[in-house]
Amino acid sequence: MKFKRVLRHLGYSEWSLRRAFNRPTLQAIEAAIAASERQHRGELRFVAEGRLPTRMLLRGVSARQRAAELFSRLRIWDTEENSGILIYVQMADRHVEILADRGIAARVPQADWDAICRAMEHAFGQGDYREGALAAIGDAGRILSERFPAADTHPNELPDRPLLL
Repeated sequence: MKFKRVLRHLGYSEWSLRRAFNRPTLQAIEAAIAASERQHRGELRFVAEGRLPTRMLLRGVSARQRAAELFSRLRIWDTEENSGILIYVQMADRHVEILADRGIAARVPQADWDAICRAMEHAFGQGDYREGALAAIGDAGRILSERFPAADTHPNELPDRPLLL
């Protein structure tokens, strides 16, 4: 466990998370997810977390490990075509992870998702949370439209509304 990381997490306030992802930004993210999902069969879920729960922080849980835990807990894997995708933002660590279920992972290499993550982190580093998130959703949608195009019928299986933890 790194002392600087613990201090960064303990000092990260819910107010900072809500300032970065204010109501208009959350509404824009929700609308972008809904619009994106009309173009492909993927199911996007956006989750931003200010700081890790203390027990996880003390265990040294990484942003990737936390994303995997949330992927399971939020049942993002539980879609008919195994098409769930988690965009996870860990604000205190300043890190973004994208996890794709096996139906998507079979068609889209992780390197494509990692490039979107690094672009988001860059935008967030500039304080541009809204545009960084919207660009990531747009980029993910373009990838999914090419490799997992929309079908005639595609139910909305996961909430479009972003989740703040």
